[in-house]
Amino acid sequence: MKMTSTPLQVDGNQWTEYTLTNTNGMSVSFLDFGGIITSVKVPDRNETYQNVVIAFDDYQDYLNNTSYFGALIGRVAGRIDHASFKLGEKTFSLPANEGDHHLHGGQVGLHNIVWQVELLERASSLAAVLYHTSIDEESGYPGTVQYKVTYTLTAENTFEIDYEAFSDQDTVLTLTNHTYFNLSGDLETDILNHQVMLDADQFVELDDALIPTGRILPVTGTAFDFTSGRPLRDGVNSIDPQNIVANNGYDHFFIFNKQQAADAILTDPVSGRVLTVKTDQPGVVMYTSNGLDDSFKLKERLSAKYLGVCLETQSSPASLVYDGFPTILLGAHEVYRKSTTFTFSVL
Repeated sequence: MKMTSTPLQVDGNQWTEYTLTNTNGMSVSFLDFGGIITSVKVPDRNETYQNVVIAFDDYQDYLNNTSYFGALIGRVAGRIDHASFKLGEKTFSLPANEGDHHLHGGQVGLHNIVWQVELLERASSLAAVLYHTSIDEESGYPGTVQYKVTYTLTAENTFEIDYEAFSDQDTVLTLTNHTYFNLSGDLETDILNHQVMLDADQFVELDDALIPTGRILPVTGTAFDFTSGRPLRDGVNSIDPQNIVANNGYDHFFIFNKQQAADAILTDPVSGRVLTVKTDQPGVVMYTSNGLDDSFKLKERLSAKYLGVCLETQSSPASLVYDGFPTILLGAHEVYRKSTTFTFSVL
């Protein structure tokens, strides 16, 4: 196993890209800026190692990373309706950075700050610990929050993300990572023939602005039923109003049943690569990159619609408005701890 670091000068900013490589040859690279995952190289069934995540060709493009490629997301992952929420008797106003709404922590979020990084080498794994503190009222949120996010690569080709946060005041918080996966390798094809299994019987209905309506719908008999596995293409071809609202695809929160060994499984039948996701988060936003176009130059090609799929494990900002949703409240002096593992294998 080995760890390397590469200093970068990006538009006058000093960043570092770190790479963790295990004994099998799997590697994960990330930036201290935004904790951004820039590469995950894993083998296909023929032992060909290729990158399976979307990343910019020019690091400078991460300064305006409106698609959140590979980034850590917080304080709150997802959309907050009309950029405000009530906590106790007080209403907090946040910057509106997507129409009238607040998305992924706003313009100043975890995706565009420089983290402190500590590298740790263990017997059967490599780890990078990322630290950051956000001050009270940053982007309108209450409380000074101390963050600790650990990236771990194991000898079993598992990449684990462990999240910790501590606030000195009652606040709202749910963290995730916004990596776009494409198991074809080096973005050879889109993800429409990727097969997905989700251990989820319910998903959250969205309005035309992609804000939850408060309704939790059953997946049965719809293109949202991934309990037995199905190709992502089904949602693109679907005439379900919920697929159409999401620009002909998926951008929805699925609530996990927690009844299977895996919460989600992503498979590319052509390359044979399989990604198995396990988490203690209550659900996942599955986003099929419906909003991408060809305006971004990536490492391997121009960006395109349906080029990657995000599996954003998290709680739901809808809980700020509606009952029955996984909460994002974090009490003063409580510790937020969540973990998600991404294990790569082949058919």
